[in-house]
Amino acid sequence: MTFVARMESRIEGFSVIGDLKWHVWDGVVADLWDVSCGDKAEGYYVSPDPRLFVALDVDGDGAFFVEGAKGELRRHDQAFSMAYIPAGVPIRGRVEGLRRIRHLDLHFDAAALTRRFGRSLDHEALRMSRFQFRDDRIAMLAGMIAAECGNDRPLHDLYGEGLLNALFSSLFQIDQPDTARRRSPLSRRKLRLVTDYIDTHCLDRIRLADLAALTGLSETAMSHAFKAATGVPPHRWQMQARVDRAKAMMARDAASLGDIAEATGFFDQAHLTRVFKSIVGLTPGAWMRSTSRQ
Repeated sequence: MTFVARMESRIEGFSVIGDLKWHVWDGVVADLWDVSCGDKAEGYYVSPDPRLFVALDVDGDGAFFVEGAKGELRRHDQAFSMAYIPAGVPIRGRVEGLRRIRHLDLHFDAAALTRRFGRSLDHEALRMSRFQFRDDRIAMLAGMIAAECGNDRPLHDLYGEGLLNALFSSLFQIDQPDTARRRSPLSRRKLRLVTDYIDTHCLDRIRLADLAALTGLSETAMSHAFKAATGVPPHRWQMQARVDRAKAMMARDAASLGDIAEATGFFDQAHLTRVFKSIVGLTPGAWMRSTSRQ
């Protein structure tokens, strides 16, 4: 069945220039937008599928701002500034001082991505928001995909599939299937530094760059070495620490799950419930009932 991009959006102040150009590959919809921006152009967006936003051209002295549900604000004011938004994560976008922006949106099906890469794909990476980043290799590939969307005589789909495979491999740091087994884990000392830092700051936004600085490794090397030592990536360890905080609050406080979710760094009660069940194996309500019987 053909993948269809699903996006709930409320926008004002943006006007499409010309016709929307797009292309569909296996499990991926690529939209190439060229829009003029009003003085107070803004939009609210949420999708059940993950997506990648790539600014291709930015005209004006201002910026396009992306804001997450927790108030994380990121500025996009140069070509090939990017944002990765996981499935179900709402964002608000607003413009200050821009006349026009041309951008590529890649919407993709997580199940199709799993078919592409199998067990080499780290599904935790799909859940990590990156509201602003730059990557020269991804920029080059995104530019080629955008050109194919605008091509009146597109090449064989295998060309686009190859570009997408390369882009996703870079975006999610997907290795050869046997590479992870050859990676060396963090030493005990470095592992303790990282886990202590995550446990202390688990309610905050933790950047891979902060953890890498503790170990003297690159972000990619630190992430893989951490997983080799613990069996989970750093983000999963942080979620486990947040769930432990939530457990402690549920055991001693009379707060609602919504209040506990907010206090422990989750978007909302549904986010807490989803992560809690993935880690504990029970929903928060079922866990509280099981502990009350002990």
